[in-house]
Amino acid sequence: MAARRRLKRVAASQPGFLGFKSPSDPTASVGSRRKRVNKNKKKNWSKYSDVNDVDEFLEDIRHQERTTGGLLSEKADDSLYFLDLGQPEKPQPQAETPQADEGRKRKGKASRPLRIDLILKPDSLVPPPKDILAYQQPNAKKLRRIAQKAEQLAAKGVVPRKQKLLLNRRPVDRTVKKAVAEANNNPDRDYYDIWGQEPKVLADPWYLQQTGKKLVKRPEKLNEKPSVLPAVEVIAPGGSYNPDFFSHQALLQEAHQVEVQKKKQEDKLERQLAINKQDRATEETNLREEVEGLVEEEENDDEELTPSKEDDEAALAAIAVTQKKTEKQIKKEKAEKLKEQQRLTSRRQTEQQQQLFQLRSIKASIRQQEEKTKSKQMRRRVKQEAQKAQPRRLGKLKFQAPDLDVQLSDELAGSLRQLKPEGSILKDRFKSFQKRNLIEPRERAKFKRKLKVKYVEKRAFKEIT
Repeated sequence: MAARRRLKRVAASQPGFLGFKSPSDPTASVGSRRKRVNKNKKKNWSKYSDVNDVDEFLEDIRHQERTTGGLLSEKADDSLYFLDLGQPEKPQPQAETPQADEGRKRKGKASRPLRIDLILKPDSLVPPPKDILAYQQPNAKKLRRIAQKAEQLAAKGVVPRKQKLLLNRRPVDRTVKKAVAEANNNPDRDYYDIWGQEPKVLADPWYLQQTGKKLVKRPEKLNEKPSVLPAVEVIAPGGSYNPDFFSHQALLQEAHQVEVQKKKQEDKLERQLAINKQDRATEETNLREEVEGLVEEEENDDEELTPSKEDDEAALAAIAVTQKKTEKQIKKEKAEKLKEQQRLTSRRQTEQQQQLFQLRSIKASIRQQEEKTKSKQMRRRVKQEAQKAQPRRLGKLKFQAPDLDVQLSDELAGSLRQLKPEGSILKDRFKSFQKRNLIEPRERAKFKRKLKVKYVEKRAFKEIT
């Protein structure tokens, strides 16, 4: 039965379906029951509620707004009605020339809108909705607050910083004529060093600052030399091809001191790495190591069984802590703490009073301290000046001074023809850069072959052998 009723209801809802009894027939609702619908549910509100009168009312309001731009009940009478006075009399047309008549026709044709424009033209008098995003501005609240603050400062007579800079800007002298470039073939023109001189800035500094084209000022630290040593150090007089005897002996003594220092360092390293004779293993030490842990175990067991004195004291202290203090003991501790504080304050006061009688000794001690600090500062300055001539630690390696180029007495040449060249100019310059703190000390990269070299005997060599 339920399925049959559902079929009838679906067929009756179709637009082309005609029932036996028309809805206008008064007898149609006599024998039929009214359907009971639960309107507490939201899905039944639009299904079983008649809102046609509301839709018609809203559609009428929208129609009035489209055609008249608002409700007719709110319009004035003059905008709705007009007084009909009949057809106005047209004036007599004057005789016009054919040129003027043709120009008037052309003008009328030109002012007439196109059909496509009339189709695309909106016929509704309702204004378009306001685009809120078009009126929004990023950081509007911040800009509004800045503007309000500027108005308050202007009312007080305070000039903003940007306006001050504009007022203090140097006025550009536009009357100065451009300098005429000199000819390149003029021998009397000034010498211009392209690397030594800075380029002349002719633009306004305010313009360069605002456009970001102002050159960065070179720090003064970069103009200082990293070392006070000269670029090329002159060798001692004993290094000449035909030196004086005493100067040559002085150079030999300096080279000897360098070699002695190296020998001392090598001997020190050998002593540190050498094995002490007392630390060498003997038969007695070997036997002691083998029986270690076997004889002393029984003694250790006896010691563990007998409690020590420290354990007894710790146990007594734990028992004393667990016992609750009496009121008399607490009052006694408080009184002792108060007496100790009073004693410390009185002692501090007496020390302050005694310091009044020690002003001369205090001044003398302060003077001695100032002299010590001055002497320390002087020593520090001297040390810093001495360090300027020494190479600094720029990397993980220390600077190793090169060996002195010195010849023995029997190796000296009597003339320039017999002189043999020694040393390398490239190595000397490289060491000079390291000594003057221009580059860090380095080591020669060690070549490591990835693949093993395979030696093959050629066929032609085999035939010979």
